[in-house]
Amino acid sequence: MDAREWLGLQPTHNPMRWYLPVTPGISTGHSFLFGGCALGAAISALEGSTGRSIIWATAQYLSYARPPSVMDIDVTVASEGRYVTQARATGTVANTEILTVNAALGDRDMPATGQWPTVPEVPPPSECLPREGRRNVEDSIMTRLDQRWAKSDPATGQTVLWTRLPDVLEVSAPALAVLGDYVPLGIGQALNQETMSNSLDNTLRVGTIVPTEWVMIDIRIDLVARGFGHGTVYLWAPDGSLMATASQSAIVRQWQPVVPDDLSSLPPEPPLDLPPG
Repeated sequence: MDAREWLGLQPTHNPMRWYLPVTPGISTGHSFLFGGCALGAAISALEGSTGRSIIWATAQYLSYARPPSVMDIDVTVASEGRYVTQARATGTVANTEILTVNAALGDRDMPATGQWPTVPEVPPPSECLPREGRRNVEDSIMTRLDQRWAKSDPATGQTVLWTRLPDVLEVSAPALAVLGDYVPLGIGQALNQETMSNSLDNTLRVGTIVPTEWVMIDIRIDLVARGFGHGTVYLWAPDGSLMATASQSAIVRQWQPVVPDDLSSLPPEPPLDLPPG
């Protein structure tokens, strides 16, 4: 299946309106729609409505959606040029706005290319420990992911894990949006303590997507201050191709076994005792 089918996004008779059944399989262990899945669905709707590929998309998370609600996604084209379409998608449940996504879509032919960040040197997935959910994940997105810990280094704020979506046949921008929502995980690892982080936003910037089964999620936390954390995720193919970057800001809380009244991220887990190499 493709990422749209994996997410469960459905079209309507209106080419500018889509709907997403909020199911446990795209939700966190606390039964909230996972932010990366919300952004991935919005990107898929934007691409489907405009017929163009995502260049960048930024989501502002405003509220949360629980299973078994249905999120409507309405696409508005603000500007359409020869090469670039500027558009936005709004996700709502009943009368509550869940997220707003602004985006640019398009393609251009240009011979000059390049990438400058350095891919981490980590073991392949077959040599890495599996990431297993520790709390309330039996009926969540965690059951649909295969993840392997590759690196955790609190001294540099970097965490690396391999991830694949076993049911998705090929990587796409919506799939990378799902995999880019991991700054909250990296915050707890960087602080070397159990935290719970709730995403405020997520911006995906897409380069060239190459065929791959595994994606290296390279989380680099920039800073935590004033109760908020900020970081960037680099999404690498095993051959070293940088397919996309994702950046986020998040509310950071000390872990308490209470569900907060805003959009929840994945359940926190104790920092992993891995060598930094």
